[in-house]
Amino acid sequence: MPALWIAHVTVTDEEAYGRYAKLAGPAIAKHGGAFIARGGRYVQLEGKERPRNVVAKFPSVEAAETCYHSPEYQEALSHARGASERELVIVETSE
Repeated sequence: MPALWIAHVTVTDEEAYGRYAKLAGPAIAKHGGAFIARGGRYVQLEGKERPRNVVAKFPSVEAAETCYHSPEYQEALSHARGASERELVIVETSE
């Protein structure tokens, strides 16, 4: 079953987070992920507001999790740590 990778982010260091974004996109694509939403307009109805929201679709939960733990994504993530506050969840879809 396909899965969605959903991230809610507050960027605290634009320059470092830009390095993350530059590397994360190719890492996500390498593992079959495709962006559905990336920082667009949103309406916060409940919970903690994070001004950057990203959704990527993967072929499966396993593919998304493999991407997260991959050397390529961990390299990207090293630039986001300390440059953002984030929550990330992978959710299987009903498709």
